[in-house]
Amino acid sequence: MNIVSAFAGLFLGALLGLGSALAAAGIIGPGARLGGAVDVSGWTSDWTIGSEVANPWTRARVARHGLLALTKDEAVYFTRNTDDAGERLAEGCDYRVKGGAMPAQWWSITLYNSESYLPDNTDNALSYDLTDAASAGDPASWFFDLSASPSEAGSGWVSSRAGGNFDLTLRLYKPDTDFIADPERVLQAPSIEKLGCGEAN
Repeated sequence: MNIVSAFAGLFLGALLGLGSALAAAGIIGPGARLGGAVDVSGWTSDWTIGSEVANPWTRARVARHGLLALTKDEAVYFTRNTDDAGERLAEGCDYRVKGGAMPAQWWSITLYNSESYLPDNTDNALSYDLTDAASAGDPASWFFDLSASPSEAGSGWVSSRAGGNFDLTLRLYKPDTDFIADPERVLQAPSIEKLGCGEAN
């Protein structure tokens, strides 16, 4: 009886360890996500990313997906998967993302599917950045539309086609030191307003 119990315990321990390792690496379960230690209006980040104090699960997800790998001095990453009403971002809905000046030398917002990969479409419109905002007129007051088909003329557009339930990642490159010290106070987080959804939604 003791031998059977010992083997059962070993098997259960090995199974739990394997499951934990696969989940940590992002092979099973949801894609790479941030821990939420910093939350600014629904945009979340883990301030341990890229540092020696990052836990093994964070390191495994970074290594597996190739995202979020730089230190805070080089880049800071925030993710968000809900609109301003708290509803999941979805391909079948149209959104308007608005923001202002960012506390960094350069920034971008990129769309990823629920597995943390770029959607499989050929629209060549999966990101919006400081260059786009400056080209549109005022990098301190910008917006872009987020939808499965091109937006109205004159506005920026990020394509959600083939994105399913998607996330947005905000990257801030060479962030300001006061922002790193107090991100919740300094970051004016972009808003995400839902404009409408298709009949299926």
